[in-house]
Amino acid sequence: MAKIISGIQQIGIGIPDVHAAWKWYRQHFGIDIPIFEEAAIANLMVPYTGGHPHSRHAILAINIQGGGGFEIWQFTERTPQSPAFEVQVGDLGIYAAKIKCRDVQKAYQLFRDKNLELVSQTNSVNAAGSTFFVKDPYGNLFQLITCSGWFKDNKSLTGGLAGCMIGVSDIEKSRKLYTDILGYDEAIYDCQGYFEDLASLPGGEHQFRRVLLRHSQPRQGGFSRLLGPSELELIQVLDRPAKKIYHNRFWGDLGFIHLCYDIIGMQELEQECQAKGFPFTINSSQTFDMGEAAGHFAYIEDPDGTLIEFVETHKIPILKKLGWYLNMRKRNPQKALPDWMLKTLEFNKVRDN
Repeated sequence: MAKIISGIQQIGIGIPDVHAAWKWYRQHFGIDIPIFEEAAIANLMVPYTGGHPHSRHAILAINIQGGGGFEIWQFTERTPQSPAFEVQVGDLGIYAAKIKCRDVQKAYQLFRDKNLELVSQTNSVNAAGSTFFVKDPYGNLFQLITCSGWFKDNKSLTGGLAGCMIGVSDIEKSRKLYTDILGYDEAIYDCQGYFEDLASLPGGEHQFRRVLLRHSQPRQGGFSRLLGPSELELIQVLDRPAKKIYHNRFWGDLGFIHLCYDIIGMQELEQECQAKGFPFTINSSQTFDMGEAAGHFAYIEDPDGTLIEFVETHKIPILKKLGWYLNMRKRNPQKALPDWMLKTLEFNKVRDN
């Protein structure tokens, strides 16, 4: 069986206070449905945590309107480190997370009224539509973008994760992963120069090549309708040396630590990644228990060391209050789960007073 990519499952975000961060994401992005919450030792991640396992507390949560989730991640026995320099556009790694938005202008006005830290005005870039950037209280940058492919309409302006902006040193080398393996085969734009929509960001006055990638083929698999379509923007700075965002820091330190895809066919994917020069660097090798969920996970690195995670989901809680857990290994791997089933996840929603 060929590998199946169902979509972006989540983005990992290193945070100093996991519960405070999740409350902020609930209130402003609608990331309010928990999939799992677990405190444990990250034994398998030692290649990226200084050769020693560290304890952590993690929460994976989603927005029922569609899009990927947030894995909010906090070290519990060491102080997470921030970069030793101001991260600029084009630095190597995940620079910004893209958030699904129904109406960018209305979202901008709402965030302005809430006194959030807006980093730009609303702008349009070629065929990508209107967009703006906002920071969370921890300095993480989010780009609100106009999106299609909504799973449910609960009248909120924002959905979940719709992709990322990733700094790379060589766009053509990076596309061997992002296009050839992950399937982002459609270039919406490929442009070079100085850009008004980046000008207000740190380092945004430089010259860039930027390529916006989408997948021409719809995603398949159980969670494909919920996760929806996504896009990646690769950005290469042309007139200054780029720095690695996670230089001399651990996976789990502050910032965007990885981008994770929900997949089916881990063995086939491993063979493909190995053959194309992106071998697994971490492999749980079997079902890994994540508290209320379980799956098989693995990691690779893009050409600049940015971490991409793959998860083959084995068990997921659907209705926790009734003890309803879904065994994904007993289902047709290509068939999307029924909408009604996934919409029952909303019964697990956390509401703030």
